[in-house]
Amino acid sequence: MGRLWALLGCVSVLAAVGGRSAEKAVPLFPRDGVPQGWVVREWSDVGKSVPPGNEWVVKEGVLQPGQQRGTWLMSEKEYGDFVLEYEFRLSELGNSGVALRSPLQGDPAFDGMEFQMADLRYNPMAKDSELTGGIYRAVAPRKQVYKPTEWNRARIELNGSRLKATLNGEVIHNIDLGRYDQMVKRHDGTDAPPIKDRPRRGHLGFQHLSRDSSPVLIRNARIRELN
Repeated sequence: MGRLWALLGCVSVLAAVGGRSAEKAVPLFPRDGVPQGWVVREWSDVGKSVPPGNEWVVKEGVLQPGQQRGTWLMSEKEYGDFVLEYEFRLSELGNSGVALRSPLQGDPAFDGMEFQMADLRYNPMAKDSELTGGIYRAVAPRKQVYKPTEWNRARIELNGSRLKATLNGEVIHNIDLGRYDQMVKRHDGTDAPPIKDRPRRGHLGFQHLSRDSSPVLIRNARIRELN
């Protein structure tokens, strides 16, 4: 009987730990207004600030950018291993992305990683790795499941070199980043580091690069750190 009670006690402890682990996801933008703990930077170099008046704001729980086309909203905090979940909606000419493990300098798409979000009409000549769900110019998603002008659900899990991503409930990546050793071309044609050599810790960010005046919309963004 003693062993039984001990076993039940262990199960209870494990269940409690599991419950606490499941509750660790925290909202990234818990309040309306200008997000606290985030900075707005130029899209091509997040080491550069933008002119005043281009703040991103949260309105009724929905994050949206300022008027200037070509900005990143970057976290002041760094993250290593985590699970990020959020929903996004783009216009017909919408273009956005999520910066993953990016330094606060350079272009997150090439100096960190960018999980691409772009409407199919933004660039009809885009390669698969430049469409929604791609790790920009480096890794194409398994399939294209983006829903134009609708709310889309994304989940990105980074754990060491492992990346697992789902979009609208479909797994689009389940890969070892360490296997991607090919060079990637920047927008100016120069070489960027291969994915295997990108940082394993850095800042998060959300991008606004839509061709029209319609904002990128983000809601229900939350993160659970794994380390």
